[in-house]
Amino acid sequence: MAVVLARRFHGEIINADSGQVYRGLDIGTAKPPPSVRAEVPHHLYDLVGPTETFSLGLYLQLARQTIEQVQRRGALPILVGASGQYVWAVLEGWEVPPVPPQPSLRHALLEKARREGSLALYRMLQEVDPVSAQRIDPRNIRRVVRALEVCLLAGKPFSQVRRKGEVPWRWLALGLTYPTRQALYDALDRRVDSMLQQGWLEEVKGLLALGYSPNLPVFARLGYRPLMLAVQGCITLEEAVDQVRRTHRVLARRAFAWFPPGDPRIHWLMVGPDLQGEAQALVEQFLASGEGP
Repeated sequence: MAVVLARRFHGEIINADSGQVYRGLDIGTAKPPPSVRAEVPHHLYDLVGPTETFSLGLYLQLARQTIEQVQRRGALPILVGASGQYVWAVLEGWEVPPVPPQPSLRHALLEKARREGSLALYRMLQEVDPVSAQRIDPRNIRRVVRALEVCLLAGKPFSQVRRKGEVPWRWLALGLTYPTRQALYDALDRRVDSMLQQGWLEEVKGLLALGYSPNLPVFARLGYRPLMLAVQGCITLEEAVDQVRRTHRVLARRAFAWFPPGDPRIHWLMVGPDLQGEAQALVEQFLASGEGP
């Protein structure tokens, strides 16, 4: 739908999916293929490798620069993705907590996770900042560690340190929905099947051949790890696919915390034959109105 809107309204697509910033993670993150990216300009894809860190602060800096550049070209910036932290950080003008990473503390937290399991850190976060814990995937060690780091160094919850600033642009938020939760789960299962048919397993084999470890945090939260373990013979492919499907459902449920169905800021559109027409009508109305949310 984003490409249709970009063609119709002279738009350029800006990634807001935290998985699609990683090079080499293409099929498993549903990254737009080269043929689609050739149709309209796409930005903020393939920025770092799987072992590199990528922060919200860096994303905000790049996203704001890209939006300004797109606007200067007279085009319409179209932010696309389901990473709620990225989306709302841009739309609400978040200011990243001025707490620099502290290697010694980070190392201590990671050691605790190694000894006691990653859920030990997540339980710590639940105690000191339940609001942030609700929004962070327990398997996303990087984000859990960063939230704890800010809490411990700033002396207050990460959710309270985060501030909102001025937003220099108007925006319209469109969300896609399904008639029932089960319909959404069925669509996610079909997407996993489609990814496998497109060659996701071969992509996983390529990552292993490059020497990447299945234990990298990015592979756990994006569903790559089970397939890697299947390739290594640790589990069956059937077991791996079942775990991937469960991971995708968990990610979908967590997205509801960022994009609740009752959020009045979001125009919810039912997936179906009328989707593109309804979306185009809303964008036309927004561009003609001269009024922002």
